[in-house]
Order: sequence, then C-alpha cells, then structure tokens
Amino acid sequence: MQRFLAAGALALAIVSSPVAFAEEAPLGLTEAVNIAVTAKDPSLLRFDARAEALEDRAVADAQIPDPMIKGTILNLPTDTFKFDQENMTQAQAGLRQEFPAGRTLAVRGDRGRAEANAERARKEVVLRQIERSVRTAWLDLFFWIRAEALISQSRSAVGEMIDALSANFATGTLNTQEILRAELELSLLDDRLTEARRRAEAARAGLVRYVEPAVSRPLATVLPVFPAPSDLTVLEEALIRHPSVFVEDAEIAVANTDIELAEEAYKPSWALEGVYGARGGGRADFATVGVTLSIPLFTENRQDRRLSAAVNARGAKKLDRAALLLDLRRDLDRAYADWRRFGARADLYRDAVIERANETAEASVSTYANGLTDFPELIRSQLAELDTELKFVELRVEQAKAWVVLDYLVGDIQ
Repeated sequence: MQRFLAAGALALAIVSSPVAFAEEAPLGLTEAVNIAVTAKDPSLLRFDARAEALEDRAVADAQIPDPMIKGTILNLPTDTFKFDQENMTQAQAGLRQEFPAGRTLAVRGDRGRAEANAERARKEVVLRQIERSVRTAWLDLFFWIRAEALISQSRSAVGEMIDALSANFATGTLNTQEILRAELELSLLDDRLTEARRRAEAARAGLVRYVEPAVSRPLATVLPVFPAPSDLTVLEEALIRHPSVFVEDAEIAVANTDIELAEEAYKPSWALEGVYGARGGGRADFATVGVTLSIPLFTENRQDRRLSAAVNARGAKKLDRAALLLDLRRDLDRAYADWRRFGARADLYRDAVIERANETAEASVSTYANGLTDFPELIRSQLAELDTELKFVELRVEQAKAWVVLDYLVGDIQ
C-alpha cells in the first residue's frame, strides 16, 4: 500500500526529470483553461471580425440609395443645332431619389445585426469547445502520468522480487518456469510503461494547440475539486442558454427578417424626381416635379413564392433548434449518468477494492515465504494491486471528464 501512496509523489519527478522543471510551478487545470481562452487565437478572432463586418454592412444596407442626377439637352434642332432657334429647346438638369418599399431599409439593418449576433454566439460555442478540449487533454495527461508512475513503481517491486529470489533458483527451490514467468511479467510491465509514456506524450501534444508556452511545465499532481452538479431537472433548464442554441435563435431572427423583407415586397417602391429646364434667349425656364411608383400586380410567381420560401426556411430553422435541444438533452443525460456511476465505482474502489487488493498482495508475500503460495501467484497478486490502483485513478479521471461535458453543456455548474 505504501509504495502506491508514494507513486503519486513520484509522478512529477518521472515526467519532469529535467532540472529546469523543478523551478517552474506545476500547470494546473484552471490555469491551462485560462491560458487557452485568453489567448489571441485566430479561431476566435475571426468571429469578431465577421461580426464587425456584418454590423458595418447592416448600417450601409439600412441607408437610402444614393440620389441620381441627370443632364439633358432637350429638343435641339438638328438642321442648325442652334440652342435659341426653337421654343422647346432647353438644357435640363434633374435629381432623382429612390425609396425602397415600406420598411425594407430598416429590416435590412435588422437582418445584418441578427447575422452579427449569430457570429458572436458561434464564438461562444468555440470558447466552450476549447475549454472542453483543454480540460480533456489535461485529464488524459494527468492519468497517463500517474499510470507511468504506478507502473514504474510496480516494475521496480517485481524486479526486486526476482533479484531476491535468484538465490532460491540457485539452490533449486525455484524452477526455471517460474523465473521465466516472472521475467515475462517484467517485460509486459516494460511494455505497459512504454505505452503509458506514449499516451502521456500524445496527451501533452493535445495541449500544445492552446497552451504551447506552458505545455513543457510539469503537471499538477492532484486532481482539482469538481463541484457536484445540480439536479438533472435544473441542468435541463439551463440547456436553452447554451451558445449553440443562441446561434439557432439568431438564425431564426435572420429568417424572420427574410419574411419581413418578402412581405415588404408587396408594397410599392417609389421615387421622387425634380427637373429644371433652362431655355435662354429671354424665354421662361421650365421646372418639373414627378413621383414614380412601382405597382406590384403580378405577385403569384414572384412575391408569393419568395414569401413562401422565407416561411419554409424559418420553419426549417426552428426544427434545427428543436433537434439541437434533443441532442443536448441526450448528451446531458449521458454525462450526468457517467458522473454518478463513475463516482460510485471510484468510491467503491477507494473504500473496498483497493484495500482488499493490498491485503491480498501482503498476504501473498507471507504465504509465499511460508511455502504456501507459488511464485506466479505472488506475481499475480502484485499485478492485481497495480491494476486496482490504475483503475481507481482511471475512474476518477473519467468522472472528471463527465463533469467537463456537463460544464460544456450548461455552463458554470452550481
């Protein structure tokens, strides 16, 4: 039992063997997340840039069109091309201003702002995904560091047993088969140790994407305390505040503006025009003022179709939102069950299984010394003790991963 209690303290020394590591503070889970979410990550900055672009476009789309001016020489005689020959000859200067139908401009601005809101919500989704990825990678690294320490400790213990029993082999009390079996178990432990180191390196590489400056630091040697989540019904109510739901809400708002734009198309657009005609030669000048209206008479295959398409598109967005909530609810139920069951199993290992494995390992040493147990059984009991310790750490890490998923789904768990 004592050798496994000491293994946790050795974990840091095994992975962070360089002397420089000893002078650096361990990288905890909270610090790793803070580094990741505060970094100037391009995957986050792009959403801000898109949102600003959409808001600028919304302001521009909400403005009336630029006025148009025109200049005309009207009724110029082609036989002499003299400006004062005919009474109707004049030089005209005109100004025309168009006005889109109804509230079209205001609705266009609302649409752009809704699209900007969707981009900001997408940024929040990515932030939560980054938090989940960093926490998961940190927990994987924590487990494999602990596993490496435990396996290394067990290998040392088994190696010492083999060395101590070499004399028995020389005197004939231990046969060749038993020695070969022990060496086989030792080789298998070497393989498990190599695999643990490989998995630890892979987990550390998963952190490089987000916490590269700090990824070379040693890891904290204890798991943080994770607050117990609230009742499942309380967590379910929080799902509607997930940023991915906000994305769907923003897209539904965009679809609503599309419907409004389609409805505004039934209203006439209009234009105001003023023209001033100068005739010269002492003749009176002319002034003209006019209003132009569009007449939306044939709506069956234009306005009606556009309105129908906009309504159907909004219906699809609402169905997307409903499907998303069902998926989130499924993930919540699964993570909540994992949190409870992994916790129960870890408690069982802590309170009973590990103690029984330790007692069995200690008893096997005594019975072997008294000739009541063979050497392979002694090795199996030592390996069983290792497996139970590894399983306990694994269960705690898996419970922590379930908490990470819950936090991703509902935000700050209270």
